[in-house]
Amino acid sequence: MQENKPVLVVGLGNPGDEYALTRHNVGFMAIDALAPDDAKWKNEKKALTTRFDFDGVRIILAKPQTFMNNSGESVVALMQFYKVPLENLIVIHDDMDLKVGTLREKTGGSSAGHNGIKSIDAHVGKEYRRIRIGIGHPRDFNSPISPVDWVLGKFDSEQLKQIKSVIETITID
Repeated sequence: MQENKPVLVVGLGNPGDEYALTRHNVGFMAIDALAPDDAKWKNEKKALTTRFDFDGVRIILAKPQTFMNNSGESVVALMQFYKVPLENLIVIHDDMDLKVGTLREKTGGSSAGHNGIKSIDAHVGKEYRRIRIGIGHPRDFNSPISPVDWVLGKFDSEQLKQIKSVIETITID
């Protein structure tokens, strides 16, 4: 991370009540959990954002409102506006290849077919920090549901507990 520069933390998801608490929206859920209780949200650069200072660093939390496949449009606009260097970008997103409630971090790498990550990669490059939250794959549950329907489906109560528990462990330092 570049010191003395803001940190942009982006949670991926889809806007709208119909997508709340779906597997694809774990990024939004994480951003909501990271936000201070008194957060004031505003619409800017195709995202809902809030800002605060933590240990002398300006933190910008964002939930793009472009729908998943166009997340990069909002991310690049926010990075340019706030002068956020690529190494100060953190993206939190769902990962079907990880078991429900698993958390993994990496910098750079492949999109692994995730359309939100593909969009961000196309707009800003690949060398940013990614926090992946496992949502499981339908095959893990012997489910006939397609992967597309799976990510847009809601967690059952046990899965939601696991997701909320792992979200509480996320740090942005």
